[in-house]
Amino acid sequence: MKKFNKILIANRGEIAVRIAKAAKKLGIITAIIYAADDIASLHVNFADEAYLLSGSTLGETYLNIAQIVDIAVKTGCDAIHPGYGFLAENPEFVKATESVGLKFIGPSAESMKLMGNKIEARKFAIENKIPVVQGVTGDFQTIKEKVKDVPFPVLIKAAAGGGGKGMRVVYEEKNLLSALEATAREAKSYFGDDTVFVEKYVEQPRHIEVQVIADTFGNVVHLFERECSVQRRHQKIIEEAPSPTLTKEVRDKITETAKYLTKKIGYKNAGTIEFLVDKDLNFYFLEMNTRVQVEHPVTEFITDVDIVAEQISIAAGNSLSFNQEDIKINGHAIECRIYAEDPENEYMPAPGKITYYKHFETAGIRVDTGIIPNTEIKSTYDPMIAKLIVHSENRDFAIDKMTHALNGFVVQGIKNNISFLKQLINTDNFKHNKISVKFCDENTQLVVDGIKDSKAKIDKIVPLVAYALYSTNQTKKNSVWTHIGFWKNSGSIATFEIDKEIFKVEFLEKKDFDFKLLINSDLYEICGRFNNENELRFKINKNYYYAYCSNDKKGNGYVTINSYTFRIKRKDVLAEEMSVSELIESSGIVSNSVKSPMPGRIVDIMVKENQQVKKGDVLVILESMKMENQILAPKDGIVKEIFIEKAEMVDGSKTLIELE
Repeated sequence: MKKFNKILIANRGEIAVRIAKAAKKLGIITAIIYAADDIASLHVNFADEAYLLSGSTLGETYLNIAQIVDIAVKTGCDAIHPGYGFLAENPEFVKATESVGLKFIGPSAESMKLMGNKIEARKFAIENKIPVVQGVTGDFQTIKEKVKDVPFPVLIKAAAGGGGKGMRVVYEEKNLLSALEATAREAKSYFGDDTVFVEKYVEQPRHIEVQVIADTFGNVVHLFERECSVQRRHQKIIEEAPSPTLTKEVRDKITETAKYLTKKIGYKNAGTIEFLVDKDLNFYFLEMNTRVQVEHPVTEFITDVDIVAEQISIAAGNSLSFNQEDIKINGHAIECRIYAEDPENEYMPAPGKITYYKHFETAGIRVDTGIIPNTEIKSTYDPMIAKLIVHSENRDFAIDKMTHALNGFVVQGIKNNISFLKQLINTDNFKHNKISVKFCDENTQLVVDGIKDSKAKIDKIVPLVAYALYSTNQTKKNSVWTHIGFWKNSGSIATFEIDKEIFKVEFLEKKDFDFKLLINSDLYEICGRFNNENELRFKINKNYYYAYCSNDKKGNGYVTINSYTFRIKRKDVLAEEMSVSELIESSGIVSNSVKSPMPGRIVDIMVKENQQVKKGDVLVILESMKMENQILAPKDGIVKEIFIEKAEMVDGSKTLIELE
């Protein structure tokens, strides 16, 4: 068997760690690149070697082809694995890698150029009599002239893009031009190519993709399909394999179509062919992703194939380690993407510092992550924290296992979508497979309301007691409890706020693990034991609970119970300071000062001074965490002063515009 000695991983985060694991399993030395702001990240410490990229912007670091290839050469690497995103589907990166005698772990530049570009891929599919959705291809000017031939609603995409970046649905012609311009702008920013295309938007479709893999000896195999219909902002958040939608007849047809297309291209290495499937199970070619997909673990679970290891082996010159007859569907797998975002606020990204992070892995439960304790989620990068993947004998059991795994997945200090995912997979619509790519658009409020109802069933006394016990166990100098001597003296009273409700807590007695607390004049007998500094089991009167607790430096306490996190604020000691999450929450309050809800770059300013605006008008477009976010007017008024300029970088507290 042929083998590389050392490979460079040209990526970051969880996919960099995933590739390093596969390489180490094959006995290959791994080298990682990293930007200066990633120095404390897991992927930097996980690899055998790590090399700093000079520069500060994405263009100067993770998108800098010349610098990355130069590092690979100077450090004696044999090959480069691009992961997904960044340069993974850039033909020029392939050419630059191969020009210095290194192997690119992925398809050829020709295949990538053909299928990585949505316009060319669409033409190729039509030529090979594979059904596609009606659309318009061409340059920006051509699309503006011909788009009238496509009935509304239409879907606009970045031709060279992926991961839902830049995608927009337009329902009326009056919104078309601005959407085209925004998509072209994002495409240029993320992929270095501002080409876009427009197609008829198929409403209520399923998004189903087929995993293919091919070697250099003419062997092409499919690894069955994945259902990726649950999306927000045109980006997947839940994927499963196999699809619960397809019949055996349609499964056979769609997988064979994917294999046929792969062979016609002359494609080598791993790739994914994506389809839209309508309510009658007719399928339409959508695009091909010429790289490993974020959601590849669900396929690995049901087929027992290590896709990344096969990628590396194929690039080294080996044939596939299996044939089509070896691949069988084993059970059902579901993946949930854990994001730093606020589903209650239109999925707005929520960067910030994690105060506590925990997950567990066991048989049938896998976590792919690039996170370590105290990681700061930065606005520069994608907001994905981790991927949680479960496998069981059928879909119902997989949903139950995912619910259990989400209950044990804790991210504190920043907004996240853990409770949202748990609530979503337990809705009747999801359980009965009544889903489409519009699922989140149509069900977000239902899910959010369900979270509020479920969280409200937890008496606020429970997280309050958990935080009190956690606090008494703190010995760090910066603990807020040093101000009252850790409640060692009887009669000490502290005041807390949970969800705008005030609680006065008096510590009456402590003996070993037994406590007596007087909370708003009611007496509670408590018994608590710590598993570690942040985890405790405790009893309130006769009921038992389990909680995860942490603090941030701004005086916020966090308590998570069954995936629901309560933020507790000490009111009688520390002055309040706004965190990024609090700024996000307050970004819509009726105020004359419109602040930035998060760090980011000003893409466009949509108003001028002295302009009259209505509540809800778009004032500023802010790029953060690889997404464009609209900052809206919180009230009717007149633009008094603008404090920002285009392309300016702003932090999470800057006043952007003053109204009057």
